[in-house]
Amino acid sequence: MAPQDTAPLPARLAAQRVLEVEGAALLVLARDLPADFAPAVDLILATTGRVIVSGMGKSGHVGRKIAATLASTGTPSFFVHPAEASHGDLGMVMPGDVCILISNSGETSELGDLIAHCARFSIPLIGISKRADSTLMRAARLRLTLPDLPEACAIGMAPTTSTTLTLALGDALAVALMESRSFRPDQFRTYHPGGKLGARLATVAQLMHGAEALPLVAEDAPMAETILEMTARGFGVAGVTDAAGRLSGVITDGDLRRKLVGLMEHRASEVATRNPVTAAPETLAAEALAVMNARKITALFVVAPDGRPVGLLHMHDLLRAGVV
Repeated sequence: MAPQDTAPLPARLAAQRVLEVEGAALLVLARDLPADFAPAVDLILATTGRVIVSGMGKSGHVGRKIAATLASTGTPSFFVHPAEASHGDLGMVMPGDVCILISNSGETSELGDLIAHCARFSIPLIGISKRADSTLMRAARLRLTLPDLPEACAIGMAPTTSTTLTLALGDALAVALMESRSFRPDQFRTYHPGGKLGARLATVAQLMHGAEALPLVAEDAPMAETILEMTARGFGVAGVTDAAGRLSGVITDGDLRRKLVGLMEHRASEVATRNPVTAAPETLAAEALAVMNARKITALFVVAPDGRPVGLLHMHDLLRAGVV
């Protein structure tokens, strides 16, 4: 009699097994990073060129992501397909660059021309593989050897654990480089201008209304003039400035309602909220949003270091930009 097939696991149990196997593998890697990890970071920091990443098949897919992560966090990098490299794209890999080649077995034949090219032009080669004695790792200057752990699929053959480890190692490399360079949020936004992330990393200066649009009145301005200015500008707020042009107070629609009795007999300085909350032009939009939410206000004056108002940020501006 032919042996019966083992009954497949329910989908939920299969998923849990995969995540547990891969999670345990990541912990092994975290506890025992490759000895050449820190030297690899130093090598990339010292390079004057780009980081070239290459791999075939699933390793190539992971390599594309590693290259993209490096590039978006301050390390110039791009992916070169090994087959295309053999047909002219080797010209993209130049002296001064660093190569990261990925092969789980370390014996991927398509990487041969890249390995030879690096040797010919003395281009430093970093290998990522689980086999320390493989062709790739013997050729590499630095070796990021992965732990040899079982794949997470039922037959133990589909690239799962190995690709997860490679991807995580690439993330660790990118973040280590990022922190070594003291990579700042404003630099991060330079490479991520689109979408919600880009909006939250925008600065107040990039979203605010400029000085020509500001609703401003002097401290001794009568309330009739102040209300006209608030109405004309349409922000529901007016800034009050002192004799030197510094922002000394803010009047909102709420202030008008609270002091409605005898309102027209007052001057702007008598109605204004003193020492208002403001923002600097370089403040991140996400930080300004947090302040506005905490203070329950819909508009924020932007002031220069000398206290002069240079802009105004309204909640509607944040909504339009996608920060909220």
